[in-house]
Amino acid sequence: MAEQKQEAEINLNKLSFEEALNRLDETVQALESGGLSLSEATSLFEEGMKLARYSSEMLASAELRITRIQTAYGEQMRMLEEQPDDIEEGGC
Repeated sequence: MAEQKQEAEINLNKLSFEEALNRLDETVQALESGGLSLSEATSLFEEGMKLARYSSEMLASAELRITRIQTAYGEQMRMLEEQPDDIEEGGC
């Protein structure tokens, strides 16, 4: 059983953000539709929580990456904007 759980987590890590969100949506719909046994509902709830955490982590990672890119390009742009002033001052 531990191997199955580990395998499920590995499969979760192979999902794209969009796939994880779609799967989470399907899980929520299944829970909301009712008609599930307590065991099925509990398993689906657990899977949904894992999907939500995984999606949240992927989103946070993307946001951090975007912030780093903006910072790096912002510094480059600032340096480029400062260069013409330096050239003008040196040429006068």
